[in-house]
Amino acid sequence: MSGKPADGKARIQTGKHEVSGVWVDPTGDRKAVLILAHGAALRRDHPSMTALADALAGTGMSVFLFNFPYTERGRRVPDPAPTLVRTWLDVWEWAGRDARTSGVPILAGGRSMGGRMATLAAAQHPEAFTPAGLVLFAYPLHPPGHPEKLRVAHLGAIRVPMLFLSGTRDSMVTSDVLEGEVKKLGKRGRLHWLEGADHGFHVLKRSGRTDEQARAEAVAALEAWMTERVV
Repeated sequence: MSGKPADGKARIQTGKHEVSGVWVDPTGDRKAVLILAHGAALRRDHPSMTALADALAGTGMSVFLFNFPYTERGRRVPDPAPTLVRTWLDVWEWAGRDARTSGVPILAGGRSMGGRMATLAAAQHPEAFTPAGLVLFAYPLHPPGHPEKLRVAHLGAIRVPMLFLSGTRDSMVTSDVLEGEVKKLGKRGRLHWLEGADHGFHVLKRSGRTDEQARAEAVAALEAWMTERVV
């Protein structure tokens, strides 16, 4: 990609802050790009994020992982939503500009909060934030224990395809509600359930599956959706 740092690492200015990012590239030809944000309690270099990026790169996808400002400052409490959305817009402008030289679809998404902020950016700034699709790993439908506080009002304003990848044991999801909300999106929405997985995509040992298998299932579902809805 033109202008890409030789070591894959980057520093991006966003408002008064600067955030770090890194490219994780496939060994062969690139078939798509995914700009991927971390969840509220994670960082871009958390093992779950790097493992996901490596699994995606194994399918031919180039992944750009980045931090939000609060993680760069060593804080645990996320920045206000406007700051997180602003970060998404600035990262998208930087990484998206670089990725567009490859001529492949450019997706955006993230784990939990990172994915939700991508949906807010898409709903609030459709002219500036223009991914070919949104990939939402463990979308936080509501806070744990508060199913009445739904985070869905903005989803209908999003015009691009959305893939929801959620575990059946996720404490931040009420299954029938999420199914209903995705159904409202029509062809723009798709939901794939990861049987037995929790919010972090961990599965119980007695399920007979491993976390790696659950992650591989999510990646395979993303590949199938991208072929049908995006490419």
